[in-house]
Amino acid sequence: MITVQVSYRVVPGYAEQNQRNIAAFLADFAQLDAAAFRYSVYTKDDGVTFVHLSMYRDEATQQQVLAVPSFRQFQQERDASGLDNTHTVEILRYVGSSAPVL
Repeated sequence: MITVQVSYRVVPGYAEQNQRNIAAFLADFAQLDAAAFRYSVYTKDDGVTFVHLSMYRDEATQQQVLAVPSFRQFQQERDASGLDNTHTVEILRYVGSSAPVL
């Protein structure tokens, strides 16, 4: 299993558009094999810091999900919006869960 946490902060005027773009790619993700991955997005209390948590069964699944056109469009628009060097990508190592995971 591959687990990745991505966090970043957008400029305040872009937060609503970012949420719309996230909703678009999540709708497309819902058409994929839900048993192969989980993808969740959160905002922090400031409303402009976003945290994406994704889990993939394997690398092939990860590549399939990340290649969805609406996701790639989201990334391009987010990056062009003026991120303020807060973008981080962390690979997490699975320890355990109270419910079954991939």
